[in-house]
Amino acid sequence: MQNHNDRNMEEQLSKQEKLDLRYLRMARIWAENSYCKRRQVGALVVKDKMIISDGYNGTPSGFENICEENGVTKPYVLHAEANAITKLARSSNNSDGSTLYVTASPCIECAKLIIQAGIKRVVYAEKYRLNDGIELMERAGIKVVYLNHEASPKEESEPRT
Repeated sequence: MQNHNDRNMEEQLSKQEKLDLRYLRMARIWAENSYCKRRQVGALVVKDKMIISDGYNGTPSGFENICEENGVTKPYVLHAEANAITKLARSSNNSDGSTLYVTASPCIECAKLIIQAGIKRVVYAEKYRLNDGIELMERAGIKVVYLNHEASPKEESEPRT
C-alpha cells in the first residue's frame, strides 16, 4: 500500500512520467526471471503503449542457466537489452521509434544495439559505474532519461559522477 507522500508525488507527475514509472516497475519484476546471482536486470521495449519485447540478463537459449563461475560472470551471458532487442528479430514487430525501459543503464555494447534497432528513447533506473553507453546514445540523438523510483524523473543533461 502506498503512503500519502507517494500518492502526492504520483499526482504531480505527468501522464508520461506515470507510464515510465509503471513500465520500470514491470522491468524490475521481469528481472526476477534472471538466474544471474550478481545482478538481475530486466528490459522492456514499448511502442505505441504496447510492450513488444522483453528481456532479462542470462545465458543464450539452450545453455545451462548458470551465469557465474567462481563469482565471475561468464563471457557469453547476454544483457537484458540485448535479449529484448534480439527477441524482436524473431517476431513480426520492429523497434523503430520505440522506448526501452531497463533497470540498469546500458553498457556501450548494448548502446550500439539500441542505436541500430531504431530505439528513440531509453528510460533507466540504476546508474552503472561507466557511462560510455549513455554518452553514445545521447550522441546518436536518443532521448535518455534516468528515473530512480526514489527521485523524480529527469533527463540526462547534467554531468554524471
